[in-house]
Amino acid sequence: MVAALRRRKAVASTAVQPRLRKAAASTAVQPRPASLSTERPSRAPMVFQALNVRRLRARIRARLNGLSAAAVTTCIILTTSCIVIMPLRAENAKTPQYYAEDIKSAMQLHIAEIVNSEGDWAVVDDKTGERLILKFMQIHDPVRQISETVYFACTDFHLKDHPEKVYDMDFWLEPVDGALRVFRSKVHKEPRHALLYGWYKHPRYTFVNDEISYLYD
Repeated sequence: MVAALRRRKAVASTAVQPRLRKAAASTAVQPRPASLSTERPSRAPMVFQALNVRRLRARIRARLNGLSAAAVTTCIILTTSCIVIMPLRAENAKTPQYYAEDIKSAMQLHIAEIVNSEGDWAVVDDKTGERLILKFMQIHDPVRQISETVYFACTDFHLKDHPEKVYDMDFWLEPVDGALRVFRSKVHKEPRHALLYGWYKHPRYTFVNDEISYLYD
């Protein structure tokens, strides 16, 4: 009987041991599923991402500011250029260019105004104070421009009733209301007589750089 009990106990122990091992195996620590993890994720990737966004925004703003400054600079340059160019164009519009035919036409009109119905021009010699009665002969070539707004013409007049006594008369013109007008006249050469070749025009002055230079005191 005792032997029978021992055999039953041995069988029972051999039957339970695998279950205990299996249970032990089942109770071994197993990794938790990811969905059941309670650990907080690291914030480092999020911080780096925020920094990158801020840097990107800063670069965009810097580029926009650079473009705005360049645009403003360009506008200032263009505006300054317009301010400088406009007065120059206005000045050119006020002082148009005149040519030889314009100078001669203006001289013809001036001569027609200064002579009387008989074609006589009464003028006072600017050096001697003598009153002269002159008659027009010709306009010399070339007429010319001597400054930005001053034009010049040289002419011949002779004394009334003395065609051999010729005065060389100089005239200076300038634009007035869109037309050339004489503003100055002067005796350049006076009639002189020489035994060898008769009457000739004797100069009182010459021109140096378009300025009068007197030959005699």
